[in-house]
Amino acid sequence: MEQPLDVPELAAGAGFSLRPWRLSDLQLVREASEDDYIPLITTVPSPYSESAAVAFVERQWGRASAGTGYPFVIVSADGRPVGNVGLWLKDLGQGRASLGYWVVESARGQGAAGAAVGAVAEWALNELRIPRLELYVEPWNTGSVRTAERVGFQREGLLRGWQQVGAERRDMFVYSLLNGEQ
Repeated sequence: MEQPLDVPELAAGAGFSLRPWRLSDLQLVREASEDDYIPLITTVPSPYSESAAVAFVERQWGRASAGTGYPFVIVSADGRPVGNVGLWLKDLGQGRASLGYWVVESARGQGAAGAAVGAVAEWALNELRIPRLELYVEPWNTGSVRTAERVGFQREGLLRGWQQVGAERRDMFVYSLLNGEQ
């Protein structure tokens, strides 16, 4: 078993911050569960129920406890949870980790994803000394493409049929950011 991870609190710029998941974040899970896309690409439950939302938060804690990743809640300047960003360590033995993120619809367009991804990338590269970070974005998702590129991730190519999303396999752009590039 891997060592448990301590999910830190991080300042994310633009008034956003990152922190570990709490049971008080169930409203965030509720809003995410009502999104057309977030439940397709995550383990956010849909339809929502309080017990399923509690299980979702407990899964986030379990990821840190098992040493498989750092799940963060994105928090706005007014203290409202608005999204999630995760640093996943499945391929750390090969010198790379991946990031995933989502922001609820009511908070999109305010820079939350960029601030969060930038903060986690800087922390992962500089503090954890991970040599390579990756993220995957569907080609149609222009908001996520802009987020990745603003943070400094470089598009490396198109992975055809890379990921199961809902009932179908979908293409993904692969992006990377190497230690020393940010």
